Amino acid sequence: MNTKTKIVGVSTLKRKLSSIRRKKKIAFTNGCFDILHGGHISYLEKAKKTGRILVVGLNSDSSVRKIKGPSRPINSQLQRAHVLAALACIDYVTIFDEETPYQLIKAIKPDVLIKGADWKDKKVVGGDIVKFYGGKIELIRYIPKMSTTSIIKRASKTCKRK
Repeated sequence: MNTKTKIVGVSTLKRKLSSIRRKKKIAFTNGCFDILHGGHISYLEKAKKTGRILVVGLNSDSSVRKIKGPSRPINSQLQRAHVLAALACIDYVTIFDEETPYQLIKAIKPDVLIKGADWKDKKVVGGDIVKFYGGKIELIRYIPKMSTTSIIKRASKTCKRK
């Protein structure tokens, strides 16, 4: 599968997943993935697991701006989607405009909802939907000091020193 066939709209994704669902578990995670780094890669590879189809919900540019502020994203939604789709561990990428993936989760009904372990004591958006359909929430260990925000801050300090 090439990167272009992995980036799909919600209606196409639902159609593709309906036939796959009988054979494999559908796992879902989401994020901005603005500047892809080692923490992202580790997280996504752990999310994949054998026998799963991994779907990534990608925050659109306008969604990222609402969450992160007017200076973000650094990379456009199409660039971010293309980079994610190039990863072997990801089966499908779909872009959503809302601040949370609640409506997307409701539409695709994943068997497994995956978030970083930093969500342990927080309400995971869409968790109620997944549990209602008999699915589960999985938390993956968060790698400290590995975030796009920290990378941007370090880069900014380096540029100011020069």
